[in-house]
Amino acid sequence: MKKILLSLAALGAALGVQAKIVLPGIFGDNMVLQQQTEAQFWGKAAPGKKVTIHPSWSTKAITANADKDGRWKAAVPTPEAGGPYTIELSDGERLTLRNVLIGEVWLCSGQSNMEMPMRGFNNQPVEGSADVIIRAKASTPIRLCTVNRSTARSPQEECTAQWQENTPEAVAGTSATAYYFAQYLQNVLDVPVGVIVTCWGGTPVEAWMDRETMSGFKEFDLSFLDDSAKIKGPENKPCGLYNGMIAPLVPFTVKGFLWYQGESNRLRPTQYRALMSSFVGMLRSRWAQGELPFYYVQIAPYRYENPDEVGSALLREAQLRNLEDIPSSGMAVTLDIGNANCIHPAKKQQVGTRLAWLALSKTYGMKGINADTPVYEKMEIADGKAYLTFRAGREGLAPYGDKLAGFEVAGADRVFHPATAWIEKGRGRLIVTSDAVAEPVAVRYAFKNAPEASLFNGSGIPASSFRTDDWEVK
Repeated sequence: MKKILLSLAALGAALGVQAKIVLPGIFGDNMVLQQQTEAQFWGKAAPGKKVTIHPSWSTKAITANADKDGRWKAAVPTPEAGGPYTIELSDGERLTLRNVLIGEVWLCSGQSNMEMPMRGFNNQPVEGSADVIIRAKASTPIRLCTVNRSTARSPQEECTAQWQENTPEAVAGTSATAYYFAQYLQNVLDVPVGVIVTCWGGTPVEAWMDRETMSGFKEFDLSFLDDSAKIKGPENKPCGLYNGMIAPLVPFTVKGFLWYQGESNRLRPTQYRALMSSFVGMLRSRWAQGELPFYYVQIAPYRYENPDEVGSALLREAQLRNLEDIPSSGMAVTLDIGNANCIHPAKKQQVGTRLAWLALSKTYGMKGINADTPVYEKMEIADGKAYLTFRAGREGLAPYGDKLAGFEVAGADRVFHPATAWIEKGRGRLIVTSDAVAEPVAVRYAFKNAPEASLFNGSGIPASSFRTDDWEVK
């Protein structure tokens, strides 16, 4: 009887100290808040209650009032990067968040190539990751938050997520692309970095978009969102992943977005271009932090049905053109680090590094390299040769002096023939020619499912596959 009474007393004590304030799953111990911003906090409390927030970096408390439904929100000013700190929230009973860092926060999303963890998938390793995993130390100010898979017919307020320190176990289970990005940023900026990873393999972009945005695309039937019947493959339906895995994160304050997706929309390139532009507009609207940077990965070479077909080249083309459509964006090209026989390339460190170069140069203002992929601008024809001009930065195209593979030329008959290409001495243009085509009309480069890269800029960034024509591909 004595043991039972003691157990009841302990339970009563535990219930007595249980906080009434409820925070969404994106908040927790070990998290990172964006430095020098008004970090958004929100949650639930008893209706009408006053919620007080005491961050340990400040003597000033922030207050908010819960509305009739118990919802409250507040903006918490954050200092320069540092920590660890504690944050105490109270509505009369206290809730404490511990080991909080202030630094840089990025939201990372997409399908399986973003989802692929440092430990790899079965029989599909991440190159060099074992050494990184075993060397991971909790004292390194990198924090990792992965959102559990979830779908819903309507936007959800809650998700399951946990912030973790930089331990070997946590690093092994987090997105390799996101981790390598975070590691590079942390090394260069010397501040804490947090990545929020919300992704699901094999999913199309429309699954990550909200209903309001998708309503503008009349080819999608959204009536199932109002039905209660069981859905087959809900993760592939419009809006489901936005509702379950993006909506609960809005508007957690971030520095920007990383995106690695496109394989599941491969056979719909024209539509994908339009969807992507709307997707980014949706993210920026929902977060309401202005024109947040958006850096994305172009899908890598892979054989799909046949390595010489052009289906994925058309999707890469759509992603290339998205650079024109989406302001404050950048694209990490992977044409040189794919694997024709595996859709999950092992070279994720290079992907994360290229994303970090984009962020460091375009968002953080660091100079010295050209992190942008070379972009074709115009073509001139003279003496049976095509002269192509690129936007490629101060150092221009590379490698100079080499014959460049992967080029094709067509004449008026629209039949493409293998071509020879090299960089013009002095002017830096690309010269493309073929003995089989007396008068070139169009040039294509690496325009296949599984090509090899040969064209780069002076900083070693590969050019995307591209074409100068707009002929229908059958």
